[in-house]
Amino acid sequence: MPYTDCSIHRSNASCNTYSRNVLNANIHFLKDRVKYVLIYVAHAFDLRAASSILPVIHTEVGDRSYYILQQMKTPDVCTMSFTQNILTEDDREIVMAACTNYGNRAGARELRKIVQKPPGWFSTFLDVLRQTEHLDMVRELTGLESTEDHKDSICEGNVKPEAVKYEPDLKENKNDNDQSVRESDSCIDNGEESLNTSLDNSSCDTTRNESTDAYPANSLDPDLYSSGGESLNSSLLGLTLDESNQPIPDCAERDAAAGAGRETEILLWPYQKEVARPALEGKNIIICLPTGSGKTRVAVYITKEHLESCRQEKRPGKVVVLVNKVPLVEQHYTKEFGKYLKGQYRVEKVSGDSQLKISFPEIVKKNDIIICTAQILENFLEKAEKSRDEGVTLSDFSMAVIDECHHTQKGNVYSLIMFRYLKQKIQNEKLVKEQNAPVPLPQILGLTASPGVGEAKTVDKAEEHILQICANLDAFRIMTSSLGEHRKEPYKRIATAAERKEDPFGDVIKGIMNAIHTHANLDPSCDLGTQNYEHWVVQKEKNAAKEENQKVRVCAAHLRQYNEALHQSNTIRMSDACSFLEKFYNEELEKKTAPDEVSVQITDTDRFLFQLFKDNQAKLQELAKHPEYENKILAELRRLILQEFTAREEASGIVFTKTRLSAIALSQWIQENRKFEEVGVRAGHLIGGGDQSIVKPMTPKEQKEVLAKFRTGEINLLIATTVAEEGLDYKQCNLVIRYCLVTNEIAMIQARGRGRAEDSSYTVLQVEGSGVAERETVNEFREKMMGKAIEKIQKLDQAEYERKKREFQFQTILEKKVRKKKKQQKLMQKLDPGDVSFSCRNCSKSVCSGKDIEIIGTMHHVNVSEEFRDLFTVRKNPTLQERQLDFEANSAIACKDCGSTWGSMMLYRGIDCPCLHIKHFTVKLGDRQRVFHNWREVAVSFPAFDYAEHAHLVAGDSDSDD
Repeated sequence: MPYTDCSIHRSNASCNTYSRNVLNANIHFLKDRVKYVLIYVAHAFDLRAASSILPVIHTEVGDRSYYILQQMKTPDVCTMSFTQNILTEDDREIVMAACTNYGNRAGARELRKIVQKPPGWFSTFLDVLRQTEHLDMVRELTGLESTEDHKDSICEGNVKPEAVKYEPDLKENKNDNDQSVRESDSCIDNGEESLNTSLDNSSCDTTRNESTDAYPANSLDPDLYSSGGESLNSSLLGLTLDESNQPIPDCAERDAAAGAGRETEILLWPYQKEVARPALEGKNIIICLPTGSGKTRVAVYITKEHLESCRQEKRPGKVVVLVNKVPLVEQHYTKEFGKYLKGQYRVEKVSGDSQLKISFPEIVKKNDIIICTAQILENFLEKAEKSRDEGVTLSDFSMAVIDECHHTQKGNVYSLIMFRYLKQKIQNEKLVKEQNAPVPLPQILGLTASPGVGEAKTVDKAEEHILQICANLDAFRIMTSSLGEHRKEPYKRIATAAERKEDPFGDVIKGIMNAIHTHANLDPSCDLGTQNYEHWVVQKEKNAAKEENQKVRVCAAHLRQYNEALHQSNTIRMSDACSFLEKFYNEELEKKTAPDEVSVQITDTDRFLFQLFKDNQAKLQELAKHPEYENKILAELRRLILQEFTAREEASGIVFTKTRLSAIALSQWIQENRKFEEVGVRAGHLIGGGDQSIVKPMTPKEQKEVLAKFRTGEINLLIATTVAEEGLDYKQCNLVIRYCLVTNEIAMIQARGRGRAEDSSYTVLQVEGSGVAERETVNEFREKMMGKAIEKIQKLDQAEYERKKREFQFQTILEKKVRKKKKQQKLMQKLDPGDVSFSCRNCSKSVCSGKDIEIIGTMHHVNVSEEFRDLFTVRKNPTLQERQLDFEANSAIACKDCGSTWGSMMLYRGIDCPCLHIKHFTVKLGDRQRVFHNWREVAVSFPAFDYAEHAHLVAGDSDSDD
């Protein structure tokens, strides 16, 4: 009587079609060891459906299975499974955490959830059991007395078992057991494919397309080992997820959490539980743990415990999670807070990139956890001061999680939010003294990998810097951990490339720059191509604009471009530097031509500069074709990347570089080089979203797409600016390179922390004599100084710590009051708009008076006068078109005389409004000429834009046209 198909269907509907009598009749064909196999698999793989149809088996052998699980050395099995590639590193950490916190059985259940299932995994797993001396378990799983016969009895899983129907004879004598046992062994051998197939489906599917007659009473369901992510009924097995006897959620409960992650249990390592302890007691803390050590996971756990406590105590509970970058909103929602908590709480994400239909105050009211950028919260805290209904207050929240909290310093939006907190805290103390109820304030949880040391040069000053951050966050303690065995430090090295012996390409550029110096009577006091020269030439340009010296101003603008090209030739390819200059001059030529093909004013200086570049362009192009003249550091970068990707089976890394231009150029260089392709390098670039650069920024959507490709492996080498150093979550990298880039100790710690994979490396790449290695050494010293300062703070007596913290808090409040008073005095001294005039920064042409300027919102300064419209031309601006700003701004406006850009043409509620960018103008304030970078610096009160008046005028013009 064949009995090969021994799977059990997990659908409740199908289970109801099976006759319990038939199942009980089939049971007697199974030898005792096979029964043990079934119950072991049920325990280890949480087969919920099996719980309703295996009571007989459980009664007979439940105690034996319980013993097996208790005796299993799960940590050893976990480690060996990892070495055999049926368990990932992240999964290994989850299993080990379960073992540490909840015991071996919990670890075994985590093991079944996440074990890899390639063909042959079951055989590999049995080998793991044998190597870890679990021979009894191997015998239970295989039905063999001798483990030596194991290899021959196991089907490799790539051969699909055939279902053989069996019509039972209910009167069959039990002596026929021998026949069935021989065939049941075959069933177990084929079980690997059944496990492999069914466990891939992690959904809680309880329906089937087939009718209930698909599996007649005379056959068994072909999914005996199928779990589908389900769990055995706890009343049947007497097992729970943890020692608190909390039942495992059933399929209905999991399905109720639509869109949420199924992993609702949050497991923490002991060091994570230790740093979380004060927060679980309701205290404000800062958690300072290295990058990749699970700070955010701890925050999720604390949030969950906080909200549960609020529910139990029947008090309002609402958590706001604040981040400083838009991509972090989506990351925290998808990978952390939404994944673990959305099934139990209402979680929502909000950022400037969100497309929500309701207001932020409504989102706050309707949700338990709100993840948003700090600026959004600050905007609505400010609105609440004018109208409570239009904004939110800190008392609307019971907890605030502040990511990258080391930014809570002067001028940062985090500090603005926390200043409101501290101000209310002081007022609450007065209310309590007056025996009045204080205003509720949220519990504060700060997260950081490094608070830094600021400008400190001694441990005492570093201590003051960190105490200031603690005071700003009103932290009870700053919590750290050494991580012990969990600490991962990449291998660090400094690679040095020799200086170029000859640089004919750079010599040509320097020759052009010296010719411009002679033409404009300029005498630089620093080396060309350096940061000092950049500062010098920027100041020259500003002074020339104030003095209306067009010749020097234009020459200085061109010198900045040549200095940038010189820097590029020293870090990326000569051809990239050449293309950069060609692009600049093509754009300058376009500016000199109006849309109607009428040439604008071209000065003698313009002609000189255009001709100078044209005379040298061919020479630069020719030199760029000679690889022997390329910088040596590019060759060193090539060697490092090829070495890492050749030596590793699966390499993944990040190269940090200084500028957006170099990130894009390096990415293109790698993509175009066949050697990189041969070793499997797939490069992509990631740059920032601000518009303060000559390179078009990345939109949040573009950043998100690149990060998604990097996580999935479609990109395995990311070339990024410093925007990628902090906060963003990546897969584990085994290669981190800082390419000619050194900033401060915080950036160093953040970048180094990206190398979290086993056997990872962190490399600082420099040119000989550049000073990069020396600055890196200084950062290492500052990091040690930071560690000593934190240790000193932690050793302070609590009363002394509170005294110092309070001093810093009062100092912050007093400084804020002084600044506010000065600002008010400055506002009182603001000039009348009529006393201000604007001129073109390039050609010094008079443009308009301050009386013509109006403000839309709080930032858009427009001039809609007819006189102004006669002074500019309109041309397309691809950058504005592609960026899709909040308002429609598809065109740029430029001076009719010199072609210099003045701003953008803004379509505001049907009205064309020329929007002026202050950086393109020289501003005359009384008797003084000034240049400004943004409108906030201008001490003038401009009137608000009167939409009704201008709309009436536009409508009148339309009627007259008709």
